[in-house]
Amino acid sequence: MWPKSGWKRAASYLHHRIARIDGTPYAIASGFACGAAVSFTPFVGLHFVIAAIIAWIVRGNIFTSAIGTAVGNPWTFPLIWAVTYDLGIRILGWQATDDIMVKMGEMFSSFTIVDLVNDPFKALEPFFETVFLPMLLGGVIIGGVLWIAFYWPIYKLVSQYKVNRLKRRQMKMKKGKYNEQQ
Repeated sequence: MWPKSGWKRAASYLHHRIARIDGTPYAIASGFACGAAVSFTPFVGLHFVIAAIIAWIVRGNIFTSAIGTAVGNPWTFPLIWAVTYDLGIRILGWQATDDIMVKMGEMFSSFTIVDLVNDPFKALEPFFETVFLPMLLGGVIIGGVLWIAFYWPIYKLVSQYKVNRLKRRQMKMKKGKYNEQQ
């Protein structure tokens, strides 16, 4: 749970790993941003696939889109779900009367497995209308804002890292100490 070498060292390692991925700074940053943005949608279980598709569309790095989905994890999902649901109901102009978990419990206890097997769309319709729709709306809006919030810093970090790495390699070549295996 807690990195043995500390959070600062773990963040530094992650920075170096992401910056060394093959690709342009745009592709790396946009891929990561796609993954982070998709983490705010209620499509749990499909985040990797959706992030990869969006990254492919915007010509981002698909591998870094998978890394970006780590923004949504068991520690952050409760907060993400609460914030996206709250924003969604505010945009829709609905009144939040119950806790989302209570609402979901009531909906899922209102039908049986037989109802779900016979007509899953009818059985899950209340869930889609009262929970999923607000979470989707809030998640898309927050995800769009976070795409920009993640893209720019990562783009700058990767660009600077690649420039500095190129300069170090050129300096080693001038001194004759460059080794092709590095």
